[in-house]
Amino acid sequence: MSISSFKVVTIAGATGLLGFNIADAFLNEGSYKIKILRKKPESENKNASLLASKGAEVIYVDYNDKNDLVKALKGTDVIVSAIGGNDLMSTQCALLNAAKEVGVKRFIPSEFEKSGMEFTIIVTGFFYEYLESLGFDHKNKKATFYADGNTKIVCTSLPDIGKYTVESLKLPEARNGTIRVAGSVLTLNELLKKYEEITGTKWEVSSDLTVRQRYKNNTAPVPTIVDDLTAYISVNLDIKNLHNDKFSFTPRPITEGISLLVKS
Repeated sequence: MSISSFKVVTIAGATGLLGFNIADAFLNEGSYKIKILRKKPESENKNASLLASKGAEVIYVDYNDKNDLVKALKGTDVIVSAIGGNDLMSTQCALLNAAKEVGVKRFIPSEFEKSGMEFTIIVTGFFYEYLESLGFDHKNKKATFYADGNTKIVCTSLPDIGKYTVESLKLPEARNGTIRVAGSVLTLNELLKKYEEITGTKWEVSSDLTVRQRYKNNTAPVPTIVDDLTAYISVNLDIKNLHNDKFSFTPRPITEGISLLVKS
């Protein structure tokens, strides 16, 4: 499938934090007709209004009605799913089935699914905007490490993830492949140093490695958010084979993300 044949991009979950940044990046790039899907019934939404003002077509759908989805997706070349929440799997599967019926050429999922069509997986690590979830409490100048301080953390800003998604459509390596990008690759200790430099204060540091050990020993029958976080950052992401050099822009520095968080 020729990459140049992509003309219409439909984005599901475009009013959420990640989805909005992706939709905004596509609209700023200007090469595609953009549709955004919203769940019925119709309702006011600030992000949807902003995207519509920039040229996006807002379509309300019932994800439980296949015919409704098929109608909404007709003419779509690429679907980007930024769906989240508890209904991720069921909603995304419904979207995928309708996409196959109307001949969508590429599907970029929130999570990997065997779609039978072209796909692109984009691995970005943590969002700059969610660094607090790693244990950095800038209000109280405290850091809690749930992994060894030398654990490397991959982070990327939401606006840059939007740009990576847009440019991936023109990247041959992205066809039926996984793209790994990073705005920053730093250890927890190095991230702490950045926080201390930006706030101009020495932080209190503590460790809670018991969660990590409990997860490894499979003694936590119901994983908590911290359990999932620990498992994620313990995975050995292949940072030696990043695809940053395949893209036309330089990602935002981590210091910019931390500064915005500290000022919030």
